[in-house]
Amino acid sequence: MTSDLRDRKATLRSRLLASRRALSPEVRASEAAALAAHVAALDVTPDQTVCAFLPVGSEPGDASWLDGLRCRVLLPIVTGDSPLDWAVHDGPSALAPAGFKLLEPTGPRLGASAIAGASLVLVPALAVSVDGVRIGKGQGHYDRSLPLVTAPLVGVVRDCEVLAEVPGEPHDVRMNGVLTPSAGLRWL
Repeated sequence: MTSDLRDRKATLRSRLLASRRALSPEVRASEAAALAAHVAALDVTPDQTVCAFLPVGSEPGDASWLDGLRCRVLLPIVTGDSPLDWAVHDGPSALAPAGFKLLEPTGPRLGASAIAGASLVLVPALAVSVDGVRIGKGQGHYDRSLPLVTAPLVGVVRDCEVLAEVPGEPHDVRMNGVLTPSAGLRWL
């Protein structure tokens, strides 16, 4: 990665994180409720698998959105520099604190390849461009996992985080859609 690209990504991340931290608890709660309603309306059936995540910190949404998924839900487990591992979400009582302020499922680990069986993958993002380029927090956990996926990839962001352009690299896996509080699911 060139230093110019690295600087552009760092500047964008800093701006987006500052904007997220500035949101009031009321706005966050309203957005979380809207995202939960949109997730409940997704076209998934009980026999399908959705890979999702539990929002942390200033990420849009909250744990309530998982309640609307009436299917098998897998949550990520961070495994260092490897692709993410996955485990079935069996409810709030089956979650434990983990690194990066995450809550992770305590059930059996299914391996990194479990994401390949998903019908839909909800992906955390700081921003997604209109042509599908996603920028995350910079740790690369999803960058190492998303190449295993053939299902639609949906970046979860705030409405103002769908941008005309996001600096990308050749290895970036593009999102097929975005899920935002106001617009719901929008295919790119």
